[in-house]
Amino acid sequence: MAHVKVFDTTLRDGEQSPGVNLNKLEKLEIAKQLEKLGVDIMEAGFPASSQNEFESVQEIARTVKNSSVTGLARAKKSDIDTAWEALKDASEPRLHVFLATSPIHMTHKLKKTPDEVIETAVEMVEYARERFPQVEWSAEDACRSDKDFLVRIIEKVIEAGATVVNLPDTVGYTTPYEYGELFRYVKENVPNIDRVSLSCHCHDDLGMAVANSLAAIENGATQIEGTINGIGERAGNASIEEVAVALQIRNNFYEHSTNLVLNEIKRTSDLVSKFTGMVVPGNKAIVGKNAFAHESGIHQDGMMKNASTYEIITPEMVGIGASNMVLGKHSGRHAFEDKVKSLGYELSEEKLKEAFKAFKSLTDRKKDVTDEDLFTILTDVQTDSSDAAKYKLEAFQVQYSSANIPTATVAMTTPEYTRVETAGTGQGSVEAIYNTLEALIHEDIHLEDYRLSSVGEGRDALAEVHVRLTVNGTAASGRGAAQDVLEASANAFLNAVNRVILNQQLLNKQSAPV
Repeated sequence: MAHVKVFDTTLRDGEQSPGVNLNKLEKLEIAKQLEKLGVDIMEAGFPASSQNEFESVQEIARTVKNSSVTGLARAKKSDIDTAWEALKDASEPRLHVFLATSPIHMTHKLKKTPDEVIETAVEMVEYARERFPQVEWSAEDACRSDKDFLVRIIEKVIEAGATVVNLPDTVGYTTPYEYGELFRYVKENVPNIDRVSLSCHCHDDLGMAVANSLAAIENGATQIEGTINGIGERAGNASIEEVAVALQIRNNFYEHSTNLVLNEIKRTSDLVSKFTGMVVPGNKAIVGKNAFAHESGIHQDGMMKNASTYEIITPEMVGIGASNMVLGKHSGRHAFEDKVKSLGYELSEEKLKEAFKAFKSLTDRKKDVTDEDLFTILTDVQTDSSDAAKYKLEAFQVQYSSANIPTATVAMTTPEYTRVETAGTGQGSVEAIYNTLEALIHEDIHLEDYRLSSVGEGRDALAEVHVRLTVNGTAASGRGAAQDVLEASANAFLNAVNRVILNQQLLNKQSAPV
């Protein structure tokens, strides 16, 4: 059975989703989980875009050993140089350089002739190969490009040293038949195409990203690109888990396989959803909460007689329904540590103590602590910059009745470690808390989005809140979890503000004179 490499771009194209803003610790946690998932290549980011992005890519490159780490670069020497500095310590440094090839992009964006585009592409690939053993070249907007021009430029970049050629459907315009035909045309007309891997990268603007990716595989693609949960710019990218499971379930038809560890899919999906704040729809294929639910009486009857009547994918295949040992108030440190390890976390002794303390605090208010609860605790502890100066909630109280204006009193410490306290009102309890926090923070803050969900089931389930704010014109997302909805709301608000504060501290530190 032929092998297809998986190129994951959750940390680059996926993070470009509106409202998503991952910090360095969150990106590193996702990278480590992608490594467990078994992706062949992970695109860690765009190193030249900012200092924070550079440092994130560099840290991932130094940490991940079993997946090839790559970074994105425009067709500019300065971008390539920056990418090399970020990636040179990787086990297999790899570069992804792109240049538009469609008439509309060359004319209006690049303002270059086709010959000038070929010259630039060749020059940049040659320059990149002086450093990188693996160079992927992407023909941006390939699906709206002239096929004969694509043949010309692809042949030239292969001669220049490209090891992977990517034909992206950048704007999600093509159909499965057209995309397959494009790959077939390139395979048949580029004389040196056998010297490279041929990659597909599909966007979902017309809802065909997964179908287009599978059509590319049918017609010669040996690498697929996509994201976890299908996140990404606009309508998102091809969903990696959907492509991988389709290849597994329909291997009799596609006759291709991947290296993905399929039972790590659900955990990877949950982690990406939590950190990005992008909730997975219930009807999402493979990882949605309804993917293995059966309500129809006919379906339920069939399932009880034989699960295969209505279930073509077993939950266990993608990591759902595995052992879920419940911990409680009488569970000790040893049982907790064993559970942490079984969930795949590697915590320092300090972080483990912090997580155990949070676990014990939760057991005082919740009888049974499930895997979902622990997942929330452990991810929050693992990605907490506890040594950083930030706003921290100390105490709050809300007075509410249907006949009176909701009033909140909040006490917190500032990044200067000063305790401050005040009271405020609002049309509802959450607004009262947020108005009070704004009064204490003294920044220009606007709430753009607020979402509340439960972690698990039952009356005592944890509440998880995701918010999107602009702080002094800078967009930031934040999340908070607690048994109390109002506490989770306050934590999410401060989490978003602290992201902006921490980023500003880093920028000030970087610009300070030596």
